[in-house]
Amino acid sequence: MREAGYACINMELGGSCDTTYKQVGKRCGRCQKCLGGKAKDKIYTNRTCIKRTFDIDVVAQKIEDNLTDLLRILEWNESKGIRFMRLSSEMFPFMSHEELGYEFEDLPNFTIVQMLLTQIGNFADTHQHRLTYHPGPFNVLGSKNPKTVERTVRDLECHAKVFDAMGFEPSYYNKINIHLGVGADDHDGAIARFVENFKLLSPSVQQRLTLENDDKARMFSVVDLMRVHEAVGVPIVFDYHHHKFCTGGLSEEDALKLACSTWGSVRPVVHYSESRGIEQGLDKETPAHSDLCYGPMNLYGQAVDVMIEAKFKELAIETLEVIE
Repeated sequence: MREAGYACINMELGGSCDTTYKQVGKRCGRCQKCLGGKAKDKIYTNRTCIKRTFDIDVVAQKIEDNLTDLLRILEWNESKGIRFMRLSSEMFPFMSHEELGYEFEDLPNFTIVQMLLTQIGNFADTHQHRLTYHPGPFNVLGSKNPKTVERTVRDLECHAKVFDAMGFEPSYYNKINIHLGVGADDHDGAIARFVENFKLLSPSVQQRLTLENDDKARMFSVVDLMRVHEAVGVPIVFDYHHHKFCTGGLSEEDALKLACSTWGSVRPVVHYSESRGIEQGLDKETPAHSDLCYGPMNLYGQAVDVMIEAKFKELAIETLEVIE
């Protein structure tokens, strides 16, 4: 394993374990709320707004604050030896919206925003931080609905523009990861539509896009996603937890190795978490993510970067036990 990272929110700087407390009656003791931090002191990157009150000046300031805090989080990560992070898709509120969408140049503080994006890119490059995206489940490139495909293309292009503005060359190193998303009863059709609609994407997106295996037996396993990889070259992100529910007839080891084989010269990314049922005292696995890692996680000899999807974010990295 090269790097272990976390997604979007730093618990110590701006997180809350309220959800865990409601579900299992325990506090983490180390998030920003548990440490007694005030709301105004939170460091986070998902400030947003609602459509009804959208105002470009307000949004511009939220973007500036989000990027300023992202740089602070990356500096904190560097101090802790964490060099892998998934960025929040909410850093640029409504950027890909059909009616309210905007370009960077439309922002009244464009110069400042561009400066911050450049600083973030330079920091990541200098300190070798890997930054990635995982846009929301409404991104369905294989949908039967042309409007959904149109929205998906627009949203993926916006994510790529952020990486472009940070100075990153298109590469799976800074991946934009999605699920195939549809086709429980139409695998062939969903795969065919994805492959066809892939042509609608710019090279900036195509050269960053990855696909992840699903957590429902009727959806898409690593075996299913290999058909997309063979058609358009999209690498596969192996999710350990999802594989338990959708194996495609492969063992964990074989599925991991098959997914890793799709990455070429770029170091693969895998996702790791465990079942929330462990913490709820259940006898069966559930798709919901655990707060921490209980492991061990077996890499079966694969050199990968591990994105921890446990709910306690960077705190969960400390609990990760790895068998190389």
